[in-house]
Amino acid sequence: MNNTLRMLSRRRLLATAAAVPVLAATAPGFGRTLSGASPWSPFSGEPPRPVNPLGWYFFTPREAATVEAIVDRLIPGDHLSPGGKDCGCAIFIDRQLAGSFGQASRLYTKGPFMPGLSTQGYQGDLTPAGRYRLGLGALNDYTNATSKKDFRSLTQQQQDEVLAGLDGGKIALKLKPGFSTKQFFELMLQNTMEGFFADPLYGGNKGMASWKMIGFPGARYDYRDHIEKHNQPYPRGPVSIYGGV
Repeated sequence: MNNTLRMLSRRRLLATAAAVPVLAATAPGFGRTLSGASPWSPFSGEPPRPVNPLGWYFFTPREAATVEAIVDRLIPGDHLSPGGKDCGCAIFIDRQLAGSFGQASRLYTKGPFMPGLSTQGYQGDLTPAGRYRLGLGALNDYTNATSKKDFRSLTQQQQDEVLAGLDGGKIALKLKPGFSTKQFFELMLQNTMEGFFADPLYGGNKGMASWKMIGFPGARYDYRDHIEKHNQPYPRGPVSIYGGV
């Protein structure tokens, strides 16, 4: 008899606990009425907008020329695709730095600042825009001190040697403590690759050159019939988010 009562009590307890979330969800204070529209739609809060490809929003003319030279050496033009400059990588970076990415508006950037692991990336108070401004100035200071020229005026071979030095640790720019030359190089390389492969509406990948090079269909609605066709070129051209082939 006692065992039966205990079992009934346990069942009653479980049933009561299970009913609490249901009652809470149906309480008047938590209810809301949706009529005539869905509660969410894609890009309703912040739709992507095609950038204006003319002019510079963040870079000074000197900085812009330096970045165009850098992206053209990180992605040199060949028979497969145009170079980074002609693909609009510098424009992509400029627009990103002029927006929320450049100001790190979606990241926590308050102190205290402590050294992080190599896998954690930059841990200081400089925004991406601040890192570019500091790094590009330090880069031109270095090339003027060693070659009496801005980076953009060096030969392609000299530019390659400088970039290899930034990447390999042979060149140390005069930067802020906590922001290394290697981190500056990796930031530029990452953003250049993003500009090369991103949707053209963001300013890079002009003419969808990189998508055509790798056979990527872009924002096409459906290409399931080709997913299993390995090592076969996609027969149709890519499509941007805003259309266009």
